[in-house]
Amino acid sequence: MNAHARTRAIAWPRRLVHVALIALALVFLVMFLVLPLATVFVEAFDQGVKPYLAAIVQPEALSAIRLTLLVAVIAVPLNLVFGVAAAWAMTRFAFRGKALLGAIIDLPFSVSPVVSGLVYVLLFGAQGWFGPWLDQHGIKIIFAVPGLVLATMFVTLPFVARELIPLMQAQGSEEEEAARVLGASAWQMFFRVTLPNIRWALLYGVLLCNARAMGEFGAVSVVSGHIRGLTTTMPLEVEMRYNEYDYVGAFAVASLLALLALLTLAVKTLLEWRYGDEIPRTRPVDTRKRHGT
Repeated sequence: MNAHARTRAIAWPRRLVHVALIALALVFLVMFLVLPLATVFVEAFDQGVKPYLAAIVQPEALSAIRLTLLVAVIAVPLNLVFGVAAAWAMTRFAFRGKALLGAIIDLPFSVSPVVSGLVYVLLFGAQGWFGPWLDQHGIKIIFAVPGLVLATMFVTLPFVARELIPLMQAQGSEEEEAARVLGASAWQMFFRVTLPNIRWALLYGVLLCNARAMGEFGAVSVVSGHIRGLTTTMPLEVEMRYNEYDYVGAFAVASLLALLALLTLAVKTLLEWRYGDEIPRTRPVDTRKRHGT
């Protein structure tokens, strides 16, 4: 057997392994991602377009849509501001408690959303630490929009910061220091140097934050009280309709969430394709290095 034949004999099993792995991945994706997603739309339009549209325009559904958008509009910009400030502090300054700040940013990744919602109930509920004082002053947080915003902000807290920190660490601070030497103020340095360098990573983090904010269920479910028309977001509306055997209505609202997710995925893919070099890949945090072990 010549060298070429031996090479082909060795390469053939490798090709079989590659084809088998690709086929296995495709089967897995179809069974556990594509089929469930397709089922949502099939069930939503099971009785036709008119019942689908009727389910969407019901007052409860419209209220859930408005509330979901309202919570996202409040929570995402606040997390954007926090994420930029935290990333700038983590990458541009040395201070005591820096490791603690990094751990706090990662905390929502480790804590169950249900537990985080329960914490807010224990803090601001009627029998919570601040509940009696809030009640005396007519301030309502739990079972109201502020509670939904707080719960959503907690679970979406890391997304912007964790997209910016690796990029800003890799870029360094030479350009900002040069701008400072040339007489730029702090705001000029941020808007003319820092922000242009991180804009695509910032947008990427905002997209992920927004997708999670609109689809959050666990934490929001605990603090909402399920008051229909007042504190039910789209995920909660899906659950309530499904439990009431309104399958068309449940899948109709779910299809809107799926469309939002697909739109976010499309924009995310476009950003990765066009500006992949400027968007960092978030890496898992090595807790042993963080704690010096």
